[in-house]
Amino acid sequence: MRKTILVKTVLAAAAVTMATAPLAAEAHPKHRVLVCNTPSAVRRNANNGTIIGGVGGALVGQAIGHNTTGTLIGAGAGAVAGHEIAKSRAKRNCHYEYR
Repeated sequence: MRKTILVKTVLAAAAVTMATAPLAAEAHPKHRVLVCNTPSAVRRNANNGTIIGGVGGALVGQAIGHNTTGTLIGAGAGAVAGHEIAKSRAKRNCHYEYR
């Protein structure tokens, strides 16, 4: 008889503990944190923008000038523009996370 009461008491205590454990874990409030791209991600995006802008500028320069000078000027201008555009877009890529 005593063993039965002891076993029921232990099982009841375990059930109460198991039921309240998730509530205790969620007791900490979550904070909203602003997360932005890392400097390496901004650099990678800017480098990709430089390459894409340079190729696009070279094609436009060749189409307009029909010579090597126009191609080189277009490639340089496109590379600078592509780099700056990609860098500014990468820096604005921020979002909120709950931690």
